[in-house]
Amino acid sequence: MAEQTTALTRDQAQDILTSMTKSESLLLHARTVELVMRALARHLGEDEELFGLTGLLHDADYEAYPEQHPKIIVQKLTDMGETTIAHAIAGHYTKWNVPRNSTLDKAIVAADELTGFIYAAALIRPTKIEGMKVKSVTKKLKTKSFAASVDRDEVDKGAELLGWERNELIAFIIKVLQEYKEELGLTA
Repeated sequence: MAEQTTALTRDQAQDILTSMTKSESLLLHARTVELVMRALARHLGEDEELFGLTGLLHDADYEAYPEQHPKIIVQKLTDMGETTIAHAIAGHYTKWNVPRNSTLDKAIVAADELTGFIYAAALIRPTKIEGMKVKSVTKKLKTKSFAASVDRDEVDKGAELLGWERNELIAFIIKVLQEYKEELGLTA
């Protein structure tokens, strides 16, 4: 297990998130990405708390400061001395051209867009996440009008950054969402 590299607690992170985010859907997205990031950390032998808090806070300023996202949350975390989380959040979209040096920097890219997409795809299924197959997600990814705001290139880049096949990452995320289906409202 990797050494803990953050002094930030889960409660402090939750307070930061809810101070800037009121939308239930965005709060749920933050929690969903947190769960996927924690699972990735366990799988990769990384710091689960560090990964989880990065997932929880990656879009914390998006609702309150959409034109400045992610600069506000990055600055807040930097001011708190949480430079590792701040850097990962600063680069959680590859088109921002922030170098992704660590596994954390790569994992947040891999988790963000694809987790949101799989969640959206599960919501429209009669059985929600139960029984969801990789094939149905890849088919939905080809439908540009479905979850149109999800950047498909970013989905592929996220998997590549981790050195995973896209289908491997999809299967991993589906499994995590299935594990937390009650909490996430993904039960039929």
